[in-house]
Amino acid sequence: MARPRNIPSQTIVIKLGSSSIVHETTHQPLLSTLSAVVESVVHLREQGHKVVLVSSGAIAVGLKRMEVPSRPKGLSKKQALAAIGQGRLIALWDNLFGQLGQPIAQILLTRGDISDRTRYLNAVNTFKELLSMGVVPIVNENDTVSVSEIKFGDNDTLSAITSSMIHADYLFLLTDVDGLYSSNPRKDPNAARIEVVSSIASIRSQVSTTTLGSSLGTGGMETKLIAAEIATAAGVTAIITSSKDPNNIFKIIEYNAQFKSGTNTPLTGLQSGRSSPEPPPKSLQPALSTDSTPSSEASITPTPSADSVPSPLTRPPHTVFVPSVLPLRDLKSWTTHTLFPSGSVVIDAGAHRVLSKRESGGRLLAAGVIGVRGAFASGQAVRIVIRKDRPVDSDEEKPEAASDLENPVSAGTRTSYPDGSLATEPNTPEINPAASLSSSISSIATMEPLDEEMTPSLSLKTLPDEDVVVIERENGSDVADWELEEVGRGLANYNSAQIDRVKGLRSSYIPQLLGYADSEYVVENITIRVPPS
Repeated sequence: MARPRNIPSQTIVIKLGSSSIVHETTHQPLLSTLSAVVESVVHLREQGHKVVLVSSGAIAVGLKRMEVPSRPKGLSKKQALAAIGQGRLIALWDNLFGQLGQPIAQILLTRGDISDRTRYLNAVNTFKELLSMGVVPIVNENDTVSVSEIKFGDNDTLSAITSSMIHADYLFLLTDVDGLYSSNPRKDPNAARIEVVSSIASIRSQVSTTTLGSSLGTGGMETKLIAAEIATAAGVTAIITSSKDPNNIFKIIEYNAQFKSGTNTPLTGLQSGRSSPEPPPKSLQPALSTDSTPSSEASITPTPSADSVPSPLTRPPHTVFVPSVLPLRDLKSWTTHTLFPSGSVVIDAGAHRVLSKRESGGRLLAAGVIGVRGAFASGQAVRIVIRKDRPVDSDEEKPEAASDLENPVSAGTRTSYPDGSLATEPNTPEINPAASLSSSISSIATMEPLDEEMTPSLSLKTLPDEDVVVIERENGSDVADWELEEVGRGLANYNSAQIDRVKGLRSSYIPQLLGYADSEYVVENITIRVPPS
């Protein structure tokens, strides 16, 4: 079937949960739903779209095969059932797709597979090759060896990461409800469906995400919000809709396509962030729109004109999450969402402000570092954290502490980031005088010990005799007065011991202290998720 006019070829990821594949009580495959999904996927392929299917259900199918009445709690039993059910699940998909002559491929992933950059890129290349061959990849978590999916249970996240990997245009999260609701629609008859979400952070406080899904699944609406957050950050339009009518996928794509082709529509924000560099006006991006309010209806219905679509389409039931108009680069997206951080780098307020600006390039100078937690190697993912005052009792008198910028002892001198912004250097070095210009200092001065909570194994900084001695000034703060908050993640250019050694210093001291300098930045590819308050 020819692709409808004005609808370009799209890359689409469709996620189907266990409750949409297997009956919750009898554990029989829902053949009518699966057949409808297969027909829809084949129809999308005939229109020229590329489709990836993320399918849960291996454990659920294993339950039926072994006549187990309910999902077990033991990890080893879940993994055994997944091993039994995965073969039967992919055979079922292959049989259904084979009836329509559509080839498929099975891809089983774990977080370990995509946490390694080389294996991640190999997986990306495999996806691209399969799609170019006209094959429909069917993706699932490798439950037999993966602890994380069975423990946290979200193929929703896997589908979001998959959509980010292949730079998809759409991520369809098919579930047993037709969108995101203000409360649980099964219990609250007044629950209103939210049509457009432009800010996931603000929507969390306005909706109920307490639904835990079916007894077969391991996710719920909260995992879908997390998936939508990952996908939209990568420039992917995320959709929550019902699996009972997969034909709605065509209607939703067609409905959104008519707005993308318009010039004066309020939903231009739905255009993919990968091809839409200009953000829509803020006034046209409602954070919360529902079916029941007239203002919401006005916000999603275009004004017909002679040059636009002759007859506006009826809006299919769904919730759309507007993609970011400035999506994360592939490396930043991989760092932020697929890696487990190995440690933390504590930065000062000045560095936090600079890193929150796009002009910083997500690169951190040693001058902005005030501490290190945990042990990590160069190239590993790290958390970027800031210090915050610990709450104190009202009857206790809290000592006044000057900020880093106001305290001359802790502030020291400053260095500049690439955009010209200043960052504090809380531990400015002092060079001891030498007997002559050619001599080196033979006695090592005792350094101020670091906070034991930060890096207890690195209490003293010592240098070889031939190096110049660097003495740190006192930081003037007690770690007990602070608590840490994660604001972002990045990739370390140096290991934890090396970053701790050069923290608070100018980048010019890195070769002197470490004996080499691969980069003037200690952490790169940083994505700040919590902006300065």
